[in-house]
Amino acid sequence: MKIDGNRRQDRATELVLTYYAAFNRGDWDGMLALLTDDVAHDLNQGARETGREAFAAFLGRMNASYREQLRDIVVLASLDGDRAAAEYVVHGEYLNTDEGLPPAMGQAYVLPGGAFFDIRDDRIARVTNYYNLQDWIAQVSR
Repeated sequence: MKIDGNRRQDRATELVLTYYAAFNRGDWDGMLALLTDDVAHDLNQGARETGREAFAAFLGRMNASYREQLRDIVVLASLDGDRAAAEYVVHGEYLNTDEGLPPAMGQAYVLPGGAFFDIRDDRIARVTNYYNLQDWIAQVSR
């Protein structure tokens, strides 16, 4: 198999990797540029938020409470390039208390996670994130 960026599957994989590279750089504008205007964002164990503006607000909330890097990222994409999935390990620091969660005191955490994506017109149209919230709470509550 030759990976040359011409196949839709390759482009989907590259799109998701570019999204995570922007995340790791803290490049929120770069992340937002990869999303459709009507992006659906399914929060882990939470509600669906819709739209790029809602996603930007989410990034602002996250940036206020957490410093994270994703490592060991693996991306799989469908042959038609319409869907992708990613698995990764979050290495983070809990900086400021997030509403409804334990108090923040700069606790470090390492947490496996994953995400599912819908892709439309070479942009991300849906992001659904999953991680084990109880594991995270246990780590930051020690």
